[in-house]
Amino acid sequence: MTILNELDSTCGISDQELTRRFRESIRIDDEVRKIKGLPVARYDDETKRAYLEYPDGRREYVGE
Repeated sequence: MTILNELDSTCGISDQELTRRFRESIRIDDEVRKIKGLPVARYDDETKRAYLEYPDGRREYVGE
C-alpha cells in the first residue's frame, strides 16, 4: 500500500525517490568537500557525539 502526501501528488516524486536523491546529494557533497580538503560533519552513534572528519581521516569531536 502506497500512501501519497501532498508533495507527492504535486511533484509526482515518491518519498523513496526523494530519500534516494537526498542521500545521493549528501554523498556527492561529502566527496566535493574531501577533494577541497574540507572537513565533513558526522555523528557517532556509539558515543552520541558530533565530530568533524577531515580528509586525512582524523576526527575532531565538537566541544573538545
